[in-house]
Amino acid sequence: QVEVTESGGGLVQPGASLRLSCTASGRIFSMQDMGWYRQAPGKEREPIANITKGMRTHYAESVKGRFIISRDNDKNTIYLQLNSVKPEDTAVYYCHAGAIVRGRPEIAGFWGKGTEVTVSS
Repeated sequence: QVEVTESGGGLVQPGASLRLSCTASGRIFSMQDMGWYRQAPGKEREPIANITKGMRTHYAESVKGRFIISRDNDKNTIYLQLNSVKPEDTAVYYCHAGAIVRGRPEIAGFWGKGTEVTVSS
């Protein structure tokens, strides 16, 4: 119904920057809130940033002031700008998209498969 695809991960040095992208496609009637989560090795998946359809943002304390989430509603795409990355930012980053699918009245959530970010010198 809705496919969510992340991109932009890779290996970066501490202090560097990286931009992740997430695009939703498929039988979309309307996109809703979208957000980024991450799962570090041996840890549970945690929310780090989300953005509403109206561009309101919220960040986890661990990334506030360093990461920036943005959104292009015309492209059903969100971005996550990672600045001043630290080794503890190493994780698989997942995108979650809320959407109303064509022909259905309710909002459903869809996950991408993730993109890996490794911060190491």
